[in-house]
Amino acid sequence: MALGLGSACSEPTSVPSSDASTGEVGSTGALSTGAVDPSTSSGGVDESSDSTTGDPLVVGEDMTLTLFDATDVYFADGDNRRDVDVTVTFPEAELAYEGVALYLTLSCPEGGECDWWDRGGFIGVVEDAGTDDERVIEVARFITPYRVGGSWALEITHLRPLLAGEQTVRVHIDTWVGPGHANGDGWVVDAEVQFFGGTPTRVPKAVVPLWPHMSFVIGDPANPIEDQVIEQTVAFPEGTDEVELAAVITGHGQGNLDNCAEFCQMTHGFLVGATPVQRVLWRDDCGDNPIDNQQGTWMLPRAGWCPGDFVMPWIEDVSDGIEDGQVTVSYGLNDYENTCRPDAPTCMGCALGTGCEYDGGSHTPPNYKLAAVLVAY
Repeated sequence: MALGLGSACSEPTSVPSSDASTGEVGSTGALSTGAVDPSTSSGGVDESSDSTTGDPLVVGEDMTLTLFDATDVYFADGDNRRDVDVTVTFPEAELAYEGVALYLTLSCPEGGECDWWDRGGFIGVVEDAGTDDERVIEVARFITPYRVGGSWALEITHLRPLLAGEQTVRVHIDTWVGPGHANGDGWVVDAEVQFFGGTPTRVPKAVVPLWPHMSFVIGDPANPIEDQVIEQTVAFPEGTDEVELAAVITGHGQGNLDNCAEFCQMTHGFLVGATPVQRVLWRDDCGDNPIDNQQGTWMLPRAGWCPGDFVMPWIEDVSDGIEDGQVTVSYGLNDYENTCRPDAPTCMGCALGTGCEYDGGSHTPPNYKLAAVLVAY
């Protein structure tokens, strides 16, 4: 799907962060929690009703669940702790909450150094863990700071149906260092989810995965995007009134034509039924990051992310695209051919003066990491 250039959507409102031992507080989530105040909320039966069943809402009580407690994440001498899974029992799906927030802290290992580099990471719910059908539904994506720790908060109320009952939860950091490495000893992860009791403005009924956490290459005519990000047709629970698209997209790889995909602006779009939505994927506010004691190039603008921050989810109302309780969704971005690739007929446009062969450093394949769901209300 080729798209014309459009304008980026407005910046999200912030969410207050929890206290952190590091004293650093990062920029925060996609929605305001101004109405989510645990000091004024309480559990019980509410006079409001479930739009699907008509039954009164059962409002859950305030609660905090620990996901990861001083969890070491590293890779060293074949000891691969880049993925750590835990079993968590979330509140039952029948309980309604006014808000849900994720709090994340990254720290340096005791007596050691944080990873020197900005690494991609996520926290997600793992379906069919350990099987051939395993897939990860992202709860939040983040990028580690260069060489220092920090703390962040993100509102995830729209994902409440995913955070119900017993689930396998994974933290992943794409680190390649560990204890004793010259470039740092890895990371220590603390994460918790807070549920705020109270009557929600809208009740999310289902989180319907479109594309679980995945990566795809761009700019290669022999490997078109539609063959990698396959069109999806999904259905919704009876009684669904509204549907939102929630997507997380980040660009990676450098040295290619236009220095894609980490350092180039592209317009990404979804066709939800007959309803198109699109935006330019770009963050030019990295220099405003409160975690300003980082090393490296943390201030440079990037394709949808900044070192030392959550990746802000792209949330759009796509209710108009739904017909008869189902919809077909496709994804695309504006036309782009990377003429700085190994099999290019004529090697040209290499942004960093390399040849067209990928070298694992200053020239790496242009790619995007995508995760997207539809949320039914």
